[in-house]
Amino acid sequence: MSTLFAAGLGIGTQNRHGEWLEVHYAAPLFRPSPAVVDALLETLGGDIDNRIATLDARTLEALEQAFDNAGADQQARLAARLSRARQPVIMTLLADDLAPATVPEAYLKLQLLSHRLARPHDLDLSGIFAVLPNVAWTSRGAIDLDELPDAILDARLQGKHLEVHAVDKFPRMLNYVAPDGVRVGDAARIRLGAYLGTGTTVMQEGFVNFNAGTEGPSMVEGRISAGVFVGRGSDLGGGSSTMGTLSGGNNVVIGIGQECLIGANAGVGIPLGDRCTIEAGLYITAGSVVSLIDASGQPVRSVKARELAGQSGLQFRRNSQTGAIEARANRSAVELNAALHDHN
Repeated sequence: MSTLFAAGLGIGTQNRHGEWLEVHYAAPLFRPSPAVVDALLETLGGDIDNRIATLDARTLEALEQAFDNAGADQQARLAARLSRARQPVIMTLLADDLAPATVPEAYLKLQLLSHRLARPHDLDLSGIFAVLPNVAWTSRGAIDLDELPDAILDARLQGKHLEVHAVDKFPRMLNYVAPDGVRVGDAARIRLGAYLGTGTTVMQEGFVNFNAGTEGPSMVEGRISAGVFVGRGSDLGGGSSTMGTLSGGNNVVIGIGQECLIGANAGVGIPLGDRCTIEAGLYITAGSVVSLIDASGQPVRSVKARELAGQSGLQFRRNSQTGAIEARANRSAVELNAALHDHN
C-alpha cells in the first residue's frame, strides 16, 4: 500500500529566472488516502518521494480523470480549473516530514497549518527562513526584490500605482487561506502558517506568527509569537506578548493552557497550564523570582518561575507594596463572551 505524508496541487509565482517566490495550494492534502496516492502515481509516474513536478494542461486533464476515478471530487475539480491557468502549475509531493528544502515544500507545510490540517509543532519546519526568499508583497502579488524597481516604473508608465504592502519572507495568511469561524481585524497581522481555531477573534492589534495560533475559541488582542499555541477559551489582553522560540524562548516551547487570562501589557515566558491569570503589566520570565502565597495570604516560599511551568490554576500578580511577584491559587477562570466568538 502506497503512503504519502502530504501533497498539494498549486499555482504560484516565479521570478524571471524561474525561481519560485510563492505557491498557493487551494486544497492541500495531509496523509492522503491510498486511492489518491495511487491516482497521483498513475498520472505522474515514478515512486513516492519528495519531489516537485511542473504540470501542463494535458497532465492536469489526466490528473483530473485519475482523481475522479479515485472519488477525490475536490481534487478533480481543482485540477480541471488549474488546467486553464496562465501561471505555472505544480504538484508537490512529500513522502516524509523532512525539513523543507524548496519554496514549494515550505509553502505546502505553511498552508497545512493554516488549513488546520496540522497543528503547530506537528511539522518539521527546520531551516525555513533560509529556504524562503525575501519578497515584495504588492497589489500585483509577489515580486522579486531585484525586479521591484522595474515593476514600479512599469506601473507608472501605464498610469497606475503599484502598492507595496510589505517586504518579508511570509505573506498574509488571508491571501491564501480564510479559515471558517474566525474574525480578523487586520489581515496584515496574521502570517501564513498561523493556525486559528474556530471561534477565534483577533482584534486589530493582535498578531499571530507562523507555526503558532489558537485552539479556539480565543480572544487575541496581544501577540502570539512563533511556536506558541493557545488553548481553548483563553484571552490575551491588549499589548500582551508571548515569548516564542525565536525571541528568547530558546528550546522551551511556550504554550498557554485553556481558560487563561493574560492581562493587558503582560507577558508570558514560561508554559502555562489551564486556568492561569497574569495581571496587567506583569511579565513572567523563566528566571523571575515568585513568592508562593497560601490560602491565608501568607508567603510560603520563593521559587524561580520555571519551576511553575505547566502548572494549572495559578494567579500571578505583583505586590503593590513590596513589588514582589506572587503566585496563588486562581479562584476564577476567564469566561469568554460566547456571542463574540460565534463567527459562523
